[in-house]
Amino acid sequence: MTKKNLTDKQQKFIDVLFDEAQGNFVEAKKLAGYSENVSTTSIVESLQEEIAAKTTKFLATHGARAAWAMMQIMDNPTDLGNKEKMAAAKDILDRAGHKAGDKLEVKVDSPLFILPSKND
Repeated sequence: MTKKNLTDKQQKFIDVLFDEAQGNFVEAKKLAGYSENVSTTSIVESLQEEIAAKTTKFLATHGARAAWAMMQIMDNPTDLGNKEKMAAAKDILDRAGHKAGDKLEVKVDSPLFILPSKND
């Protein structure tokens, strides 16, 4: 992502979007001081890269909370709503790059592989 200079309103839009507007684009537009005549879509489209970068950072910074939620579920496995909390925490961690992946480890004595001849 190329770092571009944002206007004060654009920067305010990004800041409030991930704070008091709680992800609501229309509310962020109002809080940033944009006129009602300005299209919310045009603001979002012009800030698409910045919003995506801030979203990634937001998820990464909230990954610890999701991990703690999973640990609390392990401590209290019979609490109501645990299935939904676990699914939400897993999604947050996956999106933040902490996905439990399928790892396949192959160890060989020699890095040379001999394959059978190819039949045409």
